Amino acid sequence: MAVAYNKRTHRCGELRRPHVGQHVTLAGWVNTARDHGGMAFIDLRDHTGITQLRFTPDHAAAHELARSLHNEDVIAIEGMVVSRGEWTNPKLTTGEIEVEVTNIDVLSRCDPLPFQVNDDFEAGEDLQLRYRFLHLRRPEMQEIFRLRDRIARAIREFFHEHGFVEIETPFLTKSTPEGARDYLVPSRVRAGTFYALPQSPQLFKQLFMISGFDRYAQIVRCFRDEDLRLDRQPEFTQLDMEMAFVQREDVMDIVEACVQRIFKDALNIDIPLPLPRMTEHEATERFGIDRPDTRFGLELLDVTDLMHEVDFNVFREAIDKGGVVKCIVASGGDKLTRKFTDALAEELKGMGGAGLPLTKVAQGAGGVELQTGIAKFLQPIAAKLCQKIGAVTGDTVFFMPGTNADACKYLHHVRTRLGTILDLIPKNKWDLLWVVDFPLLTWDEEEKRWASTHHPFTAPLDEDLHMLDTDPGKVRDKAYDLVLNGTEMAGGSIRIHRKDVQTQVFRILGISDEEAKEKFEFLLDALRFGAPPHGGIAFGLDRWVMKLAQANSLRDVIAFPKTQRAMCPLTNAPSPVSKKQLDELYLALKPLPNK
Repeated sequence: MAVAYNKRTHRCGELRRPHVGQHVTLAGWVNTARDHGGMAFIDLRDHTGITQLRFTPDHAAAHELARSLHNEDVIAIEGMVVSRGEWTNPKLTTGEIEVEVTNIDVLSRCDPLPFQVNDDFEAGEDLQLRYRFLHLRRPEMQEIFRLRDRIARAIREFFHEHGFVEIETPFLTKSTPEGARDYLVPSRVRAGTFYALPQSPQLFKQLFMISGFDRYAQIVRCFRDEDLRLDRQPEFTQLDMEMAFVQREDVMDIVEACVQRIFKDALNIDIPLPLPRMTEHEATERFGIDRPDTRFGLELLDVTDLMHEVDFNVFREAIDKGGVVKCIVASGGDKLTRKFTDALAEELKGMGGAGLPLTKVAQGAGGVELQTGIAKFLQPIAAKLCQKIGAVTGDTVFFMPGTNADACKYLHHVRTRLGTILDLIPKNKWDLLWVVDFPLLTWDEEEKRWASTHHPFTAPLDEDLHMLDTDPGKVRDKAYDLVLNGTEMAGGSIRIHRKDVQTQVFRILGISDEEAKEKFEFLLDALRFGAPPHGGIAFGLDRWVMKLAQANSLRDVIAFPKTQRAMCPLTNAPSPVSKKQLDELYLALKPLPNK
């Protein structure tokens, strides 16, 4: 008799001791099958968990069929819930019971598997992605996507409760210079022209504010044709949000309340508010980067003033060129072996650095004594140096001379590596903070021109507006980045809402009136017709899921991701298309270059 699988009474992870004696119907996948001759056992799995099934000769047909089953066969069963008595399995939430099966129906047989779903063996990533539907059956993958669902639901509910309107923005839009390369889509009906897939809905959400919607929020797909890495995908999902008649504190307040809701609904963790604020300058000076990981110390220290007294050419040359000498003090000398520090110096050379001067603090007969590395150059100022930087016996001091930007960059890398090897980074701590007061513009030394630190629609601070023409490098912006454990999780700004200011910024960026009209005419037109002050933010949903799930890669939290070569092994996309399709688009392919 066939089992009515559509009439399941319970899911596989729901049965407990109070269900003993009940007749139940279950359906799912064979997680494991064990044949003990007189009896057979199957662990039946669905998205909620596992229930052990018991087959006995008393129900001969079911018993015989069960002995033929293999992993990942799909079955439905009927039976009685019984106690496992002393054979309880504490590893299962259903471990106090099992189901004695009276009837079984095989709904689907499984071919030999490319890899096992029910063990910890990690198949190669290409194989996982080729058979992604199998990899997604694993409980740990199921939990990641349920976490993703909880996060997305918390976001939507929060913004709905706070009066935001969800409006869709177009996927086929105009190519605009936003930093990354656009994905282009040829138009069939307008031959020779192209749409671009949006890198973000930035311009459209500004238009919503000019349209008078006041509060907009959307969970939206975005696209960037750029080189991939563990935390980057060509298509990704972000929360996009905008508010009218606000300053940056208003946006930051609503965002951090949303983040608090995400942590509570997704992980049942309480995040205290308000979140700390730190200027970009302070973050860079203390931690070497504008997205600091504040879960541990090892902060950067400036010792340039003391190094004027040191006869060490490497330091002297840096200072004479207007540079600095900075350092990090680290305890735990037993882990900071010569092998480790030499390897760290080589890493810095691979990044463009010159090496890693260091010394160790010891206690000599006459007081503080420095040993190894550049100790002989620093010994005359050993006492003053250690007092200034708080170094004690057993500490290792790592130095970095050069421009302030280079010293910060390289010591940030040193700090991160030291935090890891010295086990200073807590595993389950969540440090959130805002970074503000970024420079509006960054000088591009290679192209000899100003570039936007964030994007060309970011508003300058009101008190710095007068310096736009006279000293643009000193102008700070109204941007704000939300940082979690050293990762930028969200970025936004108050936007330029006056056409004259937007035109002025375009001019400083080297965007001519003609180019501005070609690329942004619709936005510049909108600014002519009464634009309110407005601002917003965007944060990557995929990145939030990756961080909260403590996953290793964005590919772990996207259902059907691309590889590092931007390929989908499941569908084999991208793939060639027919000549007919190309002809319809008036396109011809050039020969591929020889590799």
